[in-house]
Amino acid sequence: MPAITVDDVLVLPRLPRLDPATTEFRAVRRLITAPSGFEGEGFPVRRAFAGVPLTELDPFIHLDQMGEVDYAPGEPKGTPWHPHRGFETVTYIIDGIFDHQDSNGGGGTITNGDTQWMTAGSGILHIEAPPEHLVVSGGLFHGLQLWVNLPRAKKMSPPRYQDIRGREASLLTTPDGGALIRVIAGEIDGHQGPGTTHTPITIAHVTLQPGAQLDLPWRSDYNALVYVLGGRGTVGTDHRPVHTGQLAVHAAGEALTVTADGKQDPHTPALDLYIMGGQPIREPVAHYGPFVMNTREELVKAFEDYQAGRLGVIPAERVPHSGGEEPPVS
Repeated sequence: MPAITVDDVLVLPRLPRLDPATTEFRAVRRLITAPSGFEGEGFPVRRAFAGVPLTELDPFIHLDQMGEVDYAPGEPKGTPWHPHRGFETVTYIIDGIFDHQDSNGGGGTITNGDTQWMTAGSGILHIEAPPEHLVVSGGLFHGLQLWVNLPRAKKMSPPRYQDIRGREASLLTTPDGGALIRVIAGEIDGHQGPGTTHTPITIAHVTLQPGAQLDLPWRSDYNALVYVLGGRGTVGTDHRPVHTGQLAVHAAGEALTVTADGKQDPHTPALDLYIMGGQPIREPVAHYGPFVMNTREELVKAFEDYQAGRLGVIPAERVPHSGGEEPPVS
C-alpha cells in the first residue's frame, strides 16, 4: 500500500502516551464483515457499512472499499455519469489512478494517497473512471469512497470540490514509532488534516507495523468506526480479532486501541486501517440511490430535478459518441 509514507517515522510528531488507568478506552459495539459486490461498470467493491444501523454510522452513510484488484490490460473500469444531492463523496486512492469530472467544473486526477472531496449539496452530476493509459496498460487499483451526510441546513448548499494531495495530510506517529498516521480531515491531538468539512468529522489512514499498538485519543462527542483495509490484528478493550474487510463500530469513550498481529500475511505486511468519526447529525435520513435527504418528498423532488436537468448538464465534450465536436448548425 504506497499511499503516502516516510523513510523514518521517528522524525514525525508523536501522540502522547495514554494512561490506561485514567483513559476511557472504547469497547467494540459491533463487528461486521463487509460483503462483496460490484459498482459502476463492474469494478469490485466491499460494502463496509452493510448491516450497520444508520444511527451508529451518523454522520456517515456509505463506504465502499474499491479493489484491491490487479487489472489486466483493457480491464480497468469506472462509473458512468450519475447524479448526487444532499451529501459529500470522499474518494481516497491508495494504489492506482482515478479521474474525476463533474458538471460544476470540478475534477482532476488522483493517485497514491490523494483525495477528491466533492460536496454534492444542491445537486451535481459526476463521473469517475481510470485514465485511458491505465485502461490500456492495466495495473493495481485500490481505494475507498465514503459518503458523508449533510445536515438539513446545508443539504442545498452550492456544490464544492476539493483536490487534496496526499502530501498535504498531517503525518504523526505513536510514542514508539510503530505506526504512521495520516490525518486527512479533522484533527488528532491538535494535528489538523487538509480536508474542509461541513460536518464535524475526523478521517485518518493508519499503518501499524507487526506487533505495534495504537492508543488513539478520540473526541468523546464523536462516533468511532475502524475499517481494516488490510492485515490482521485486534481492536477494542476486549481485543477482538479483526482482518481485511471488517468494520469495528465502537461504543462511547475517549480513546481507541488497536494492535497489529506480530505475524502478517506476505501480501499485507502491515495492518492498514481507515478510521472515521464524527459528530452525529441526529436528523431523519431518507436515502435512495444517489440522493440522501431528510424526507421522502425531498427524494421525489431530487429525482424530478434530475430528470428535468436541474442537477447539471454533462459537458459537451464528454457526451458519449460526440467525439467532443460541436453538432452541425442547420
